[in-house]
Amino acid sequence: MTNILVTGGAGYIGSHACKSLRAAGYTPVTYDNLCTGWKEAVKFGPFEQGDLRDADRLAEVFAKHQPSAVMHFAALSQVGESMRNPGIYWDNNVSGSATLLQAAVDAGCLDIVFSSTCATYGDQDNVVLDEDCAQHPINAYGASKRAIEDMLENFEAAYGMRSVIFRYFNVAGADPEAEVGEFHQPETHLIPLVLDAVDGKRDALTIFGTDYDTPDGTCIRDYVHVMDLVGAHVLGLKWLEDKRGSRVFNLGTGSGFTVREVIDHARDVTGREVPVTEGERRPGDCTKLVSGSTRAKAELGWEPARSTLGEMIADAWRWHQTGHYDK
Repeated sequence: MTNILVTGGAGYIGSHACKSLRAAGYTPVTYDNLCTGWKEAVKFGPFEQGDLRDADRLAEVFAKHQPSAVMHFAALSQVGESMRNPGIYWDNNVSGSATLLQAAVDAGCLDIVFSSTCATYGDQDNVVLDEDCAQHPINAYGASKRAIEDMLENFEAAYGMRSVIFRYFNVAGADPEAEVGEFHQPETHLIPLVLDAVDGKRDALTIFGTDYDTPDGTCIRDYVHVMDLVGAHVLGLKWLEDKRGSRVFNLGTGSGFTVREVIDHARDVTGREVPVTEGERRPGDCTKLVSGSTRAKAELGWEPARSTLGEMIADAWRWHQTGHYDK
């Protein structure tokens, strides 16, 4: 089977991508330093431990497995942390990606599927975002991803590298079979935080900001199921295999939900109350982020099948009840 190098393949989205790649007939080779990933999540192909910034280790892995393409998920991704400590985001995400891309070029591996983010658009309130919207990131996480997008353009001009870039909205849910799932330390994503509060793993969920210009005062986000998301990545890989050239796609459903709406759905799915406290706004948080793009559907044939809020929470709840990874 064809090998695909999956950086960050031991993390939340990367591990689900590995499962989808295996189902599609590829061999996913996980490359991860386990800084935020989990060895227990590597279930669908070989594992190579290493850091993005280690050029010698990358060269060794490319030579050993000779991948036909790279799916690049590995990154630090906490908005708040990126506001407090931007240097580590430029070092890990940007410098690491530069080392990775050069190693790929040196190995003759010129197809890259890149995990970007809607955070590159910044805070554009009341704008339904598509791929042609201006990019004005307001935190170092979004800025680092935007820089990598620019880097991919440079590598295409210089070396003929081809890329499919996916700008995600909020990823949620878990593998319906609960083989892999979402687990971060510390946890920062809304739905697992809600579920932690539901089953007593935390005293309460804190809502950060209740005075936004939204129907109930809380932030609005566009949620997409992780399995739908990684399905798009497999389609993006096939796009590159068909020599169709570099392209950018937003991945979202076009439907936004407030924090309070997520809480209400979690109550319905679990049959339990969600203890809540209210806090101040967090630096770097946007009021509303919703995709307005139909490009992935029109050009990739992407059809999100599980991205209802109820289904995302139900799959996350199933995973949540199975237990979590251990270091």
